[in-house]
Amino acid sequence: MNEGLIPRRYAKALLAFACEKRAEAKVYDLMQQLTLSFEAQPALQQAVTNPFVSAADKTALIATAAGLDRPKGSDEVFDDFMRLLIARGRIDQIRAIALAYIELYRAKYNIFNVKVTSAAPIDDAGLNRIKNLVGRHLGQGAKIEFAHAVDPSLIGGFAISVGNERLDASIAGEMKQLRQRLLSNS
Repeated sequence: MNEGLIPRRYAKALLAFACEKRAEAKVYDLMQQLTLSFEAQPALQQAVTNPFVSAADKTALIATAAGLDRPKGSDEVFDDFMRLLIARGRIDQIRAIALAYIELYRAKYNIFNVKVTSAAPIDDAGLNRIKNLVGRHLGQGAKIEFAHAVDPSLIGGFAISVGNERLDASIAGEMKQLRQRLLSNS
C-alpha cells in the first residue's frame, strides 16, 4: 500500500477523534513538537523502528519527544492514539502521521505556514509589513504561522515561502535566474 496513504488515514482518524474530544489544538501542538524532535534527533526514528525497544519505551520516548512530561503530563487523546498505533503495529510511522495531521489541521482551520528568509535581520516594522502583505494575499480569515530566518548566502533581499508558493526577491535568486537565461540563450 502507498506509504503516504496509511499515515494520512491515521492522521484523519486522529483529527476526527481529537475534534470529538475537543482536543484538536492540543494534539496539533503535540504533533508540531514531535516533528521538531524528529528533525533535531534523527536517532529518534531509529529507536521507534527498533524491534528490540519495547512498546512501553517507544510510547514514553514519543510522549517525551512530543513535549509531554511523564508521569505528570498526560493527554487522553494522545495516549489512546499511541495505544492504537502499538496495537496495529504502526508506531514506526508516527512521524509521517504527525506531519499528515499538521497538514490536515492547517487545511481545516485555514492556517498557512509562512517563512521569510532574509540576507540580514529584518526589524519588527519590516516583518509586520511583510505579515500584512502576506495576510492580504491570503485573504480574510486566513491564519498565519510566521517564521523568520537569516541566510547570508542570499547576499541581499529576501525570500517568502507560503505553502508551495515561493517569492524570491533575493540577489542570489536573481543571479541564478540571470545565469539560467544566459545559458539558455547560448
